[in-house]
Amino acid sequence: MRHATELDALYAFLVAAAVTALATPITMRLARRFGIVDEPRERGLATRVTPLLGGFGILAGVLLAMLLWWPSHDANWSSRWHGIFIAAVIITFVGAIDDVVELPPFVKLSGQIVAAITVVHYGVVVQDITLPIVGALAFPHAGPEITVVGLVGMMNIVNFSDGVDGLAAGVCAIIAAALAIIAFDFAGRHPAGVLAAVASGAALGFLLHNFPPARSFMGDAGANLLGLLMGCVAVEASVKTTAAVSFVMPLMLLTVPFLDTTFVVLKRLKYHRPFYEADSEHFHHRMARIGFSARRTIAYLYAWTLSLAGLAIALRFVPYSDHHGHLRPGWSLVMGLIALGVLGASVYLVYVLEILKFRRLAAVSVRRLRPTATPAEVEQSVVAQLETGEFDTVAERKPASAPAPQPRRGEAVRPSLPDVRGA
Repeated sequence: MRHATELDALYAFLVAAAVTALATPITMRLARRFGIVDEPRERGLATRVTPLLGGFGILAGVLLAMLLWWPSHDANWSSRWHGIFIAAVIITFVGAIDDVVELPPFVKLSGQIVAAITVVHYGVVVQDITLPIVGALAFPHAGPEITVVGLVGMMNIVNFSDGVDGLAAGVCAIIAAALAIIAFDFAGRHPAGVLAAVASGAALGFLLHNFPPARSFMGDAGANLLGLLMGCVAVEASVKTTAAVSFVMPLMLLTVPFLDTTFVVLKRLKYHRPFYEADSEHFHHRMARIGFSARRTIAYLYAWTLSLAGLAIALRFVPYSDHHGHLRPGWSLVMGLIALGVLGASVYLVYVLEILKFRRLAAVSVRRLRPTATPAEVEQSVVAQLETGEFDTVAERKPASAPAPQPRRGEAVRPSLPDVRGA
């Protein structure tokens, strides 16, 4: 194939989306035929029998688009795509097996490591990054190890975030589209831009069947595949550039899934639970407890991701600097306003999700809702709120008959604590 252009990326996006959208119903029928479904039960999010294995639909779209836009003109890029192609097949089948028999955590991790090592072997490696102010950091020897750790982490971040209909697919589609736009701004990055467009298209194609109420779940097969692709795109599209914000861009775009996973893992460690043990403390679980519907939840998280994607794109294209250390006042003001808007939206969502919980504010909230409570009752309620994340304001807004949000298939939940709000 000749050197890729923006039009090639658009066509690759459309092909990946169309093939995934058409292949997913086939995976749904196969999943139902062989009983590979997520059934409604006491501890699950599904309200009806929903077929798994949607990841194979995503794989079909990715592989066909990659074959059609294979960068054969460049031996180095061709080798990288070869590795990504093989690793995509490996991780999808590992995830599918986990969807069927629920593999032990060590076995799942081993499969992720094998997939990551495969792409590294074929040349997808972080060799150096550029940080603002600090400058370039080279990894002459540790690049492969860093890349493997990063790819495995990315697979788990996407997998952890796949807890509500449409969330993982939609967020990945947004992030990959932004990385595609950024990648085409750098000379020699065109194949990375096409790869990002393929990932975005495949995620969007699956979203047509996964938007709430979902008709198909991607399962671990799809979540691990999208995580692998997102990691490869981040390495190839942004990190391997000389731009001063090259390392910041992928981190900024991945803020929502990264923060979600970080807060959940830290809380598990705080309460001495295995970090890989599932619970109901993800962003979408918090929003469900607040009383948000599935559609409203993903709307908020989509908006947050879109705002961060807009900021990343603005950092690359708004001419606020002459790239020699001199700022342009007018464009710098525009850039500052954009950044403030995104920061304000992020702070608002952190407040809505009650991620930052302060004892004094919690006590004020309890007294407002229960003016007759004694100081001892207020203190007891505040302690319970800070430890569990369950708030009196949530209880007031949630109907008594509403079931508590539970993780999906195979996930465990801590027993609920007794009500300490007083009679």
